Amino acid sequence: MSRSHHSAGSAPSQRMLRVAELVRHAVAQMLSRGDINDPVLEKHVVTVSRVKMSPDLKLATIYVIPLGGQDEPEVLAALDRHKRFLRGEIAHEVNLKFAPEIRFRIDDTFDNVSRIDALLSSDRVKRDLADGDDAEEDGVKE
Repeated sequence: MSRSHHSAGSAPSQRMLRVAELVRHAVAQMLSRGDINDPVLEKHVVTVSRVKMSPDLKLATIYVIPLGGQDEPEVLAALDRHKRFLRGEIAHEVNLKFAPEIRFRIDDTFDNVSRIDALLSSDRVKRDLADGDDAEEDGVKE
């Protein structure tokens, strides 16, 4: 009995956001406490940056960042090895009717922001922006 239908492009509901934050917090706590016995995870500090829930709350996509961006494939593989354990713990911690399937992804949001910053501060863009200012001052639009 869903109260609303979500298309792929619509904003997440308050319930989706609330559950996503509860899942993020639960996974972050498990990682920081060292609840997962894995040599790869024991030697990395992993940040859980965000979680996206599907509209039916049956899938949680968990975005993580290993400190310094090191060993990303190994960290993802380690988290994938412990999906069953994590899923059970999430269901217990968050107290959901159904435990969501979970998948892990590397959060590249910060990489994208850094790339855009680098582009905007490049000499070529600065020159283009300066040229655009000159054209506007002369009343000419390109």
